[in-house]
Amino acid sequence: MQIGVNTFVTDEGISGPKLGVALEERGFESLFVAEHSHIPASRQSPYPAGGELPRVYYRAMDPFVALGAIAAVTERLVLGTGVTLLIQRDVIHTAKEVATLDTISNGRFVFGVGVGWNLEEMADHGTDPRTRGALLDEQLRAIRQIWTEDLAEFHGRFIDFDPMYAWPKPVRQPPIYIGGGDAAVRRAIRHGVGWLPIAVADPAEVPAQLAPLEGRDLPITVLGAAPVPALLDAYAEAGAERVTLVLPGQPESETLRTLDKFANVAERYLS
Repeated sequence: MQIGVNTFVTDEGISGPKLGVALEERGFESLFVAEHSHIPASRQSPYPAGGELPRVYYRAMDPFVALGAIAAVTERLVLGTGVTLLIQRDVIHTAKEVATLDTISNGRFVFGVGVGWNLEEMADHGTDPRTRGALLDEQLRAIRQIWTEDLAEFHGRFIDFDPMYAWPKPVRQPPIYIGGGDAAVRRAIRHGVGWLPIAVADPAEVPAQLAPLEGRDLPITVLGAAPVPALLDAYAEAGAERVTLVLPGQPESETLRTLDKFANVAERYLS
């Protein structure tokens, strides 16, 4: 099992390039970054974890720009989104951003996508929360057309474009992971892609959490685990391909100390 980190890259914490270099130096396999285009001031949608929305949500940088900068100063680090809010994005632009990032990183990009939770944020992008799942299904099929076909064409309920040319093509077709719970598992199975669940806290709950994909040849990356050896071991035993440890938004010096602690906890899994 591989060990990575997931975090928000912001204008107030460690810079993306410095974070990428620090992770690679310590043997971490991957970095997954979050996305929020903005946070509506209304705050009607409750934060899923409860309580006040953490400050990092308001300060998140664009994931593709940040990961592009990180790609330029790293050689091995896998670069992922956890998650891209694809339903709030133009599918053609996003297909090009992913392909460009995969090209400049020489095939190191992993595309984590999800439907999100902030209904007001969706509405500002013109996305109807009632049909966000169906929209994501079409977007995933359309993006694969753009990545793989020299003359791409798609006609659906939400996404519609006539034959077109779009380069660059990815170095490889980037692995796709669907973030979320039960609905995400079902969507991952339908599309034949990976699943990106949020980590549980209790190691005893791990087998039941990953059971929906038991016996299926689909990868699982677990997002946001606590640095607890028993939890990491439970996910390894359950067949997770990768676990990412949640890195708080901190100044550079504190971030480096936290990464050292993570490396000590996960030493047996690091390269």
